[in-house]
Amino acid sequence: VQLQASGGGLVQTGGSLGLSCVGSGFSLQNWAVGWFRQAPGKEREGISYIGSVVGPDGVVTSYSDSVKGRFTISRDDAKNTVYLQMSSLKPEDTAVYYCAADGVLATLRLGATPKYWGQGTLVTVSS
Repeated sequence: VQLQASGGGLVQTGGSLGLSCVGSGFSLQNWAVGWFRQAPGKEREGISYIGSVVGPDGVVTSYSDSVKGRFTISRDDAKNTVYLQMSSLKPEDTAVYYCAADGVLATLRLGATPKYWGQGTLVTVSS
C-alpha cells in the first residue's frame, strides 16, 4: 500500500504544473486526500483537500488562502489518482509537495497524522 506523488519540476514564474498522486495496493476512492508542501526551512503546510464519494460531505474541495484561485484539486477514482493543477506559480510556491490520504477528511484538514503519506515531488519556481 502506498501513495506516490509525481509531476514536479522546474517552472518559471507565472507558469503551470500538474501533480498526480497515485494510490497502489488500495482503492483511493474511499479516502479523502490532501496535498501538502514543505519549503526549505519552513513547516509543512496543508494547501488543498478533497473528500471521497463515501465521506459525509462527498467530493468537497478546499484550499488554503495561499493557493486559492490558483490551484485546483480533482480526482479520477477510475485511475486511483488525485491531481493538483497549479497555475500562476510564484517563487514562494517552491517546495516539496506531498499527498496524504485518510478515511476522515478532518484528519487531513486539522493536520493530524493521516493513514498514508506519499513520497514528495519537488516543485521549483524560478523568478
